[in-house]
Amino acid sequence: MQLKNGSKAVITPYHRPQPGSQPDSLYEPYKSTIRRAPSQPLVFLPHTLSEITGPLYAGSELAETDNDLTRQHPGEPLGERIIVSGRVLDDNGRPVPHTLIEIWQANAAGRYAHAGDQHPAPLDPNFTGAGRTLTDENGAYQFVTIKPGAYPWLNHYNAWRPAHIHLSIFGRAFITRLVTQMYFPGDPLFALDPIFQSIPDEKARQRLVSRFDLETTRPQWGLGYKFDIVLRGPQATPFEGIA
Repeated sequence: MQLKNGSKAVITPYHRPQPGSQPDSLYEPYKSTIRRAPSQPLVFLPHTLSEITGPLYAGSELAETDNDLTRQHPGEPLGERIIVSGRVLDDNGRPVPHTLIEIWQANAAGRYAHAGDQHPAPLDPNFTGAGRTLTDENGAYQFVTIKPGAYPWLNHYNAWRPAHIHLSIFGRAFITRLVTQMYFPGDPLFALDPIFQSIPDEKARQRLVSRFDLETTRPQWGLGYKFDIVLRGPQATPFEGIA
């Protein structure tokens, strides 16, 4: 089908992810899924033209500090500075340019700047914990932020979430959105976290773990971590809400 501007719209059919590569909709150790998981088989509807062509995000409203969470307030935030970078790729390893990525996270003490977070850890007036950026022509992105702390949650006795950053990736239109989490290597909480363990395949779980990167590490300033996001295919990043 041809659009008004002369380009052709490609309607991509839905492809089921590789078995075991995505979180289970119902994973009883993760108690929230008991209430949220669908009780009937899902019905996948084909995409229509309007769903895959707009509205688009042009990026004109991005501010200079949107991808640097350490410069969004008058003072410097507390905690360990880190640089998170990577690429957004399709199933053939090709870059996906001009893709909007949003992140949100807890501060260094493990608390979100949100009224719903009543974890008795200090808030940081110089850290909001939210940012966004667009991938470049090579599908590359970068964020400067603070390494988040682990925090308790009420899923089970003495439950703690590993340190993580949430990422939201928008496609050609706002309706095409994927959400995932990025973890840090060597976290002792992995084996105890039912959200991380809800992904059956160990290799798929490891695709959520970033890797230390000396090349992007800034001397005397902050450590670098690499985290590539693969949208589909055998090496796809596990995403939330995929059944």
